[in-house]
Amino acid sequence: MQLDEQRLRFRDAMASLSAAVNVVTTEGEAGRCGITATAVCSVTDTPPTVMVCINANSAMNPVFQGNGKLCINVLNHEQEVMARHFAGMTGMAMDERFSLVGWQRGALAQPVLKGALANLEGEIRQVQTIGSHLVYLVEVQNISLGEEGHGLIYFKRRFHPVLMEALA
Repeated sequence: MQLDEQRLRFRDAMASLSAAVNVVTTEGEAGRCGITATAVCSVTDTPPTVMVCINANSAMNPVFQGNGKLCINVLNHEQEVMARHFAGMTGMAMDERFSLVGWQRGALAQPVLKGALANLEGEIRQVQTIGSHLVYLVEVQNISLGEEGHGLIYFKRRFHPVLMEALA
């Protein structure tokens, strides 16, 4: 199998892996930005640490690294439009995305999205390059949990709500 074919097959296989949809944000001296990310997972609970993967070609990397802090906003099923904006699917400029209703400053002064299922603010402790992506290891220092809502996942290259009634 040729490299390009293998890479495409890998991407197709990963499209079959359901993943929670998150908007990862940062604000500080290096600026303010955010991206939609599904490559987010827990690493350990002692200390609470999360891994976030971002394409190495993303113009957002210097901002995340320069600020050294970020917030992972775990979206609920009604926040798909926010996921689309921060994925760059709507053509909306970054400042416009943050002018939408629902943003506030968290305990670490990071942009926190109201109504999210969870908001995890933390400090970037380590960044490693693996292939085409940068892997951020983030020590979580502040956690807010939403009281209501269902999940939003990305599966087969589309957004899907995860309704708790369907799981009962």
